[in-house]
Amino acid sequence: MRTIAVINQKGGVGKTTTSVNLAAALAEMGQRVLLIDLDPQAHASLHLGLTLEEGDPSIYDVLTGEATLGEVRRRVHETLWVVPSHIDLAAAEIELAGEVGREVILRDKLQEEGEFDVIVLDCPPSLGILTLNALTTVEEVLLPIQPHFLALHGVAKLLRTIDVVAQRLNPRLRLSGVLFCMYDSGTRLAAEVVRDVEEFLAEQATSNPVWSQAHAYRTRIRRNIRLAEAPSFGQSIFEYAPSSNGAVDYQQFAAEFARPTSSKRRRRLPAAG
Repeated sequence: MRTIAVINQKGGVGKTTTSVNLAAALAEMGQRVLLIDLDPQAHASLHLGLTLEEGDPSIYDVLTGEATLGEVRRRVHETLWVVPSHIDLAAAEIELAGEVGREVILRDKLQEEGEFDVIVLDCPPSLGILTLNALTTVEEVLLPIQPHFLALHGVAKLLRTIDVVAQRLNPRLRLSGVLFCMYDSGTRLAAEVVRDVEEFLAEQATSNPVWSQAHAYRTRIRRNIRLAEAPSFGQSIFEYAPSSNGAVDYQQFAAEFARPTSSKRRRRLPAAG
């Protein structure tokens, strides 16, 4: 089982779009996928048409011990399940502040789950308790970035965070790759940023095993208006515009993402304790 957190502390870079459409693409390929929405804005949930009513359970109830993941998750496709979020999740940062073991609540909850092929966590654009729970739960981190001049700064900052969590809480944690979103191949800036990020990752590879295998994915997610429109219809890009550039790009990315798993043993979640 692959467990991956999609993270970027900067908003508006394609994080939720990537979480949703990667999960949907993998499900279309026949894999059993669980998408966990850890963002209080609940954009991943809304993207797939899940709007919670008052009293409906969400990931908030899981983190506060009121429900299990199995009780909260909803099936949205034959092989795709979603654990939805709610604005109440914003209060979890404060409510869990005094809890012992607050960093590993989600990891322990996932121990109770049945087996999935892939678990994708859509994280909030911050590095608080919710993101920390994601980093202690997963084995891989995917960093979607927009090719602009501040991109490298975001990579460096996240690498430091991943390193600290790997050293103290989750020794299996690794940065698996960087995905360029909203890519415009016609601009010189995009090409320069891609080159800078690839050079940076190559330089960092020998400095720390946490990101020694990290790479920039060959697939680029091109700017595409259909990707921006799909959430308002509560659909993945494959349902909303299956022949669009956005669908083609995420289908290609999912294939690239899934390729390494064929040569690896199925991996378990980090053990509790």
